[in-house]
Amino acid sequence: MVRITHPLLAGAGQYLAAAFLVALGLSASGCGDSASVNPAVELSRLTVSPGTLQPGFSSETTSYRVDLTNDITTVTVTAQAAVSGDTVTINGHATTSRTITLDPAGQTTVVNIVVSESTNNSRTYTIRLIRAGLVGNNSLQSLGVSSGALAPAFDANVQTYTVSVANNVGSLNVTSTLSDPAATMTVNGQAALSGQARAITLNGPGQSTSITIIVTAQNGNDKAYLVMVSRGVSNNNNLQSLTISPGALTPPFSAGTVGYTINVASTVNSVTVTPSVQDSAASMTVNGQATNSGQARAITLNGPGANTFINIIVNSQSGPSKTYSVNVLRAALVGNNNLSALTVSSGSLSPVFNSGTEDYSVIVTPDVTTVTVTPALQNSSSTMTVNGTPTTSGQARPVTLRAAGLSTLINIVVTAQNGTQRTYTVEVDRAALGGNNNLSALSVSPGSLAPAFVPSTLTYTVNVANSFTSVNVAATKADANAVISEDVTAGAGTATGQATIQLGGEGTATLVLIAVTASNGSSKTYRITVARASSSSNNNLSALSVSPGSLTPSFAAGREDYTTDVASDVTSMNLSATKADANAVLSGSVSAGTGVSTGQATIPLNGAGTSTSVSITVTAANGSSKTYSITVNRAANGDEDNNGGNRGNGSNRGNGGNNGNGGNNGNGNNKNKEDD
Repeated sequence: MVRITHPLLAGAGQYLAAAFLVALGLSASGCGDSASVNPAVELSRLTVSPGTLQPGFSSETTSYRVDLTNDITTVTVTAQAAVSGDTVTINGHATTSRTITLDPAGQTTVVNIVVSESTNNSRTYTIRLIRAGLVGNNSLQSLGVSSGALAPAFDANVQTYTVSVANNVGSLNVTSTLSDPAATMTVNGQAALSGQARAITLNGPGQSTSITIIVTAQNGNDKAYLVMVSRGVSNNNNLQSLTISPGALTPPFSAGTVGYTINVASTVNSVTVTPSVQDSAASMTVNGQATNSGQARAITLNGPGANTFINIIVNSQSGPSKTYSVNVLRAALVGNNNLSALTVSSGSLSPVFNSGTEDYSVIVTPDVTTVTVTPALQNSSSTMTVNGTPTTSGQARPVTLRAAGLSTLINIVVTAQNGTQRTYTVEVDRAALGGNNNLSALSVSPGSLAPAFVPSTLTYTVNVANSFTSVNVAATKADANAVISEDVTAGAGTATGQATIQLGGEGTATLVLIAVTASNGSSKTYRITVARASSSSNNNLSALSVSPGSLTPSFAAGREDYTTDVASDVTSMNLSATKADANAVLSGSVSAGTGVSTGQATIPLNGAGTSTSVSITVTAANGSSKTYSITVNRAANGDEDNNGGNRGNGSNRGNGGNNGNGGNNGNGNNKNKEDD
């Protein structure tokens, strides 16, 4: 018997050639048996994932290449023999799918796929996996600053820039974007993301600040960009503060006020002045003597009865100066009948005390029955009385006030050594008892009042979700001397009362009472009804989707059963389910707890030609539940030959269902590889 095996003898034309060769063989040998013709040993499918074969796959093409980016470290090679029963090896391993670890970036990995049949006939397919090399791009694509402008304008190849900003700019943002997203960078030594704004604190006015951006390419090469920010000089010549000890400035210090007076006793022969500048770059002198900001300077005063000027000159960084002047008035040894200070324990003097001002008024609340007045003498040799009672300098004197709504006069008589007198008068006005029992503000958190609060409306409602077990109530009195009681309390003198109110069960209402009692005894009660919602019964989905594939029928919240069909090579499916009520709970194939709207999951599918059941249960806040079901039908494996799923037009290898005339492969049945 003669056996002819040749991979090119395939198809009808090849069978004629085979018959001719067999005839020649029989004629030469005298054998009358017919020969079997083997089909080609080849692949029917070859893929690389990720990647694309170049050229596209053809069973007759045995050499391919795949270009890959440098971040790909592994690929999966899948091969399928054209003939059932033939074996496939990938890099020496008998398998139809294998994960290949790539050589380092910039190198090529070779994969050999061998398909063989039992007679040891084989064919080798070769794939060259070409992995791109690391990139050396260490340039910026853009560079910007939030204040000022780059000089020169940004160019990726220019690495040094300058920026000028005003003296009052204390910081700016620098934003740098990489040309190669795979590169990395630092801004002043700190790692930064491409396009991320980074705040840079600048040095003081008149100084420069350097900003260094270092870009490192994938291959490790660095490039440094430098931005020099010049901050302008300051023209700030203001004082931040000014104090004189002993004594007090008149008027009180303000940076824009340059002239002041101060009265001291005749016994004071020096004062200490302490000025501070607003701008640390400014300089100053006190009476011509250079002085640091915050430094105390002792100034010797002229004799009793004379005045002394203290001049503080502040020089700004840019040059312009400002002069602050303090006129210190020292009392004479004889005839000083001034007070140096006067205070009361409740209320405040109007106008503010000044030794040259004799008449003052003070307003106190109705509940104040006594005040304490404390006067101090400018000259310790002087004497004084408070409402006729001798009082030493700095001694506190209690004064009983007249009834609410009436005024009380307090007279302080100062007698100088020379016998001259000055009388300081303080009129204390005690307010009448009030009848204001209104609230000026009322709020509930969480929730809002309905209707909106107005003092004359006494009844309100507030609706809160069933998840809240308490609310915070804050009530503010229109008259601080009124009293709040009931569920919220606040005594006289306390403006606002607050309380945490525990609510009843779900679906119930809780009444909150706030009683306001005025100073004269009149009262009113504000009422708030807090309604706590019932638990939700919503156990619907608002959305349901699968990928790949689509639901049949289309999704509707009230429809619970669905099917979807996927191809045989789909091994898993992505499922996304969104609750109609975020407080419901998803369970089953997809899970999502309270407060999470959407649940997602990857569902592994059963084998090709089978179905997989997926269920999603939605449990409402009140405990009721609903289950949605999806049946995923995975198609059977596709037949890789022609009609009937085998190699040939029939169910076997050859025309008419077998690999030879008469339905057999030679004289035998089906696919025979040996002579009968």
